[in-house]
Amino acid sequence: MIIVPSKIGVRKGKVMNAEQTLREKLRKIEALFAGAATNGEKAAAGAAAERIRERLGRISGSEKLEEIRFSIPDAWSRQLFIALCRRYGLRPFRHRRMHRQTIVIEAPKSFVEQVLWPEFQELSAALVAYLSEITEKLIREEVHRETGEAEEIDEPARIGR
Repeated sequence: MIIVPSKIGVRKGKVMNAEQTLREKLRKIEALFAGAATNGEKAAAGAAAERIRERLGRISGSEKLEEIRFSIPDAWSRQLFIALCRRYGLRPFRHRRMHRQTIVIEAPKSFVEQVLWPEFQELSAALVAYLSEITEKLIREEVHRETGEAEEIDEPARIGR
């Protein structure tokens, strides 16, 4: 079976597929949290990550590191969070016997609250929307065209009540 991504938008005369659209959206989110000032800066996603690492370095020099725990039950979101931490030079870990959904990092609390967690939430929302769209499309095309929730009906009457 060949999977063809859905076509979502048009840019500069080219049709963009869902994956390209997601990649562009992720770059824009990262640029936003890096504090990009111009459109040119927003286009440079690699530079945005470097600016965030520099910001983390400045905060780490003036603020003490705290051990902060996160509980992220969704495997896709957890994988994204771990990758985002590593991208910024943070070391995600879990103590022995902790649940798989628990991720711990040592970082300045202000960085986590102002940059890491909000950026993760936006990236995660974009990823979940993309995965939901692709999943629904595949189910609709390969299994059954109706992908809505199950019908809700009244419970049967009980004898004696």
